[in-house]
Amino acid sequence: MSSDLDQMYGVFRNLLDTSTPADAVKQLEVLGVDDERIQRIREFHERQLLSIKEMEEPRVAVNGNRETWYTGPRENDRAWPAIQRELEKSGWPSEAIKDLDAASTRVVSLLNHPKEPAFSARGLVVGYVQSGKTTNFTSVMAKAADRGYKLFIVLAGIHNGLRRQTQARLAQQLVASNPTGWSQLTGLDQDFVPPENAASFFGGSNRTHVLCVVKKNAKVLEKFVKWLQSASKYLQQAPALVIDDEADQASVATPSINPLILGILDTLPKAAYVGYTATPFANILIDPAAKDLYPSDFIVNLPQPKGHFGTEVLFGRYALDGEDPEDVDDGHDMIRTVPAEDIPLVTPATRADADGFTPEITETLDEAVQYFWLTTAARRVRGTGNKHSTMLIHTSMRIQVHNSFREPLKKLRAHTLDHLTDPDTLRRLRALWDKETARVPAESFGEKKVPFDALLEELPGVVGDCRIIMDNSESEDTLDYDNGAVVAIAVGGNKFSRGLTLEGLAVTYFVRAASAYDTLLQMGRWFGFRHGYADLPRVWMTADLHTAFRHLATVEADMRRDIDVYLHENETPQTFAVRVRTHPVLRVTAAAKMQSAIRASAAYGGRRIQTRYFHTRADWLADNQEAARDLVRRAVTEAVTQDSRPGDGRHILHGVPHTDVLDFLGRYRFHENSQECDAKLISSYIRRRVRTGSLQRWNVAIIGNRAGDTTKDFTFAPDITVGRITRARLHNPTGEPDFADIKTLMSRADAAADLVDVPHGLEEDEIMRKRREQLPDTGLLVLYPIDKESSPSEHRKKSRAPLGADDHVIGVGLVFPKPGQTDSQVTWDGSYISADLSGLRLEDTDDEDLRTLEGEDAA
Repeated sequence: MSSDLDQMYGVFRNLLDTSTPADAVKQLEVLGVDDERIQRIREFHERQLLSIKEMEEPRVAVNGNRETWYTGPRENDRAWPAIQRELEKSGWPSEAIKDLDAASTRVVSLLNHPKEPAFSARGLVVGYVQSGKTTNFTSVMAKAADRGYKLFIVLAGIHNGLRRQTQARLAQQLVASNPTGWSQLTGLDQDFVPPENAASFFGGSNRTHVLCVVKKNAKVLEKFVKWLQSASKYLQQAPALVIDDEADQASVATPSINPLILGILDTLPKAAYVGYTATPFANILIDPAAKDLYPSDFIVNLPQPKGHFGTEVLFGRYALDGEDPEDVDDGHDMIRTVPAEDIPLVTPATRADADGFTPEITETLDEAVQYFWLTTAARRVRGTGNKHSTMLIHTSMRIQVHNSFREPLKKLRAHTLDHLTDPDTLRRLRALWDKETARVPAESFGEKKVPFDALLEELPGVVGDCRIIMDNSESEDTLDYDNGAVVAIAVGGNKFSRGLTLEGLAVTYFVRAASAYDTLLQMGRWFGFRHGYADLPRVWMTADLHTAFRHLATVEADMRRDIDVYLHENETPQTFAVRVRTHPVLRVTAAAKMQSAIRASAAYGGRRIQTRYFHTRADWLADNQEAARDLVRRAVTEAVTQDSRPGDGRHILHGVPHTDVLDFLGRYRFHENSQECDAKLISSYIRRRVRTGSLQRWNVAIIGNRAGDTTKDFTFAPDITVGRITRARLHNPTGEPDFADIKTLMSRADAAADLVDVPHGLEEDEIMRKRREQLPDTGLLVLYPIDKESSPSEHRKKSRAPLGADDHVIGVGLVFPKPGQTDSQVTWDGSYISADLSGLRLEDTDDEDLRTLEGEDAA
């Protein structure tokens, strides 16, 4: 760009501070800039905007008619550069600051230009629990302030602790660098109290930004709405950004808070509402047709920051549709099991039992506390990372239960201090340390193991410094990280269930039950960053909770992949509803928040599904063997051709009628945990495809080992015998009887078992492309005979155990060709739910009419 054009573009950018893009173009015309240069300025500006729109991260789903106007920070900005300096000073890596800059720029680009005459936007930013969402929205606020937004309202949870923490962060990062540029309506220890003369904050002569951090409390919000209404005639010149932190809590489907939030937005002529949450289940299930908070304008899917401990990192997850289970991580070995018999010893069974309850320091609780002191001592030896060290004990929501832990924990601390030099104590502590550091090697995280003898020197100081804190709404002695390094065991409940950061959290003892996804995930205070001690965190919990969190990790991954569909298939929040996978016991969210949800539709085209869960009892297994044998016997007589390769342990039966496959699906019993293997749903899908002329014929493959050893063979039909394969099961953390999880049944190559001239090593999408070329309308059903013993190989004994079934197992894989046109949709029978988009009235828009840089306002 020439220096002349560069100068004129600088003028254009400055005009954007006081004008919309279309008005800025008109002002260039008034200044006498010729049409050719205006066109070149517009084209250059479009390229800047395109670089923002085409960012790879964060992933964004955006309503098609929203304009992007923001091209990023400028040299003369004040608020964002101050945050940048603050983060650099606190030790943030330059790469992390760069990612934050990009993510916050993308969010600001989705807001309306502050000089538009009126606007009302609804957006949602989805992050991870304890992943830096507050820093992201603080950065968004800073950049919006630099571009001319006036009023900033932060709805900061429902507890004073989170509101105070948020106020402190914003005061430090936003206000401190430019105190004369901000008017704060709330303080560190004061929620909103209506100041006199509301109009004075928004009048033409007042150019300061207005900051208000309020908790979602009906009385507080009522006062705030009335105060705003008293200044209503001045609000036209006050573009507002409303940040709803923990947007799924109290904001959705509540009789008091929800209408008050909508009242705030109705009072503001120019308002952008952006919800932030790590658990958006309630938000994406809002009725989009109602005048509510459904994110109809945009959804932003923040990437998981490097070094963040999330659900999947700790608990692993199950494979999603189309994934090879062997490629899915099982999580770090950081979860320890609290046996069921310990539960009544650490939490009362009923509310009536809470009064007078005295907890016991069980063996697992004692081990958790001792490990906490050991790991804190190890961190002192390392001398890196967070200076604070915290342990959380969360067994109940009841305050009297929290308080009952004070004396038992104090006695344990005193006893440990008195016996730290006893040989038996030292022997026990050394064994615990060696066991834990062997299970999770420090080297896996770029750290070095701290020898027990080295941490022993720090141990007396750690135990002596450790405070026992009951942190709840009635306690006076709360966690305070502002006055020196803290070593503390905190006992609490609801106060720790949302937003609040427990600094240096190393150990959690968690047996509190919850009935909904969002509640359970938000209780997971152990998520976050663990710089300098990533090898040391541990969580003690029940086996049921462990399984529930693994399911939640799968739900999260599934939901985020659905959000990504928006990008790849040009969908918007108004045309594609994000599906949420359900659970047989846990609710997705509170019942009131799911009133508008419907069962989601799905299709199997281009997918490979397989059985991984099995019962191990003989009757169940025998029924499946008989169903498989009947299928093969019929297929042998009805197949068009047969390809037998006994030396490879394979038989392929081509052209089997779909009715045989449907009969098999009607008899074969999938394990109830196999949500994607729903026989009724699969059968319904096949029937729909058959009506369109597809899937009328199937290929049936029998895949095993080479036959010949009668002690290891399995016969499906005369002349159809293969050797049984081995599929060891994963260790069973719940100890559930009659259950086996083998994780992986099919290899990726098995999906090409009936194809010809297919090279080895193809990726999943390449195999599906080959299937579409060779067999566009033919499905593949694969049968695997699995040996009932199936002992793991030597190198897998750490993660696997013998299958131990009462009889041989029949595994099933199904491969569906991807249709050339729209796929047949079938309704999930309770496996997924989504928002109901049927009430939306969508209008076609002409993209050319919406390009404000063309010099004309959109009609």
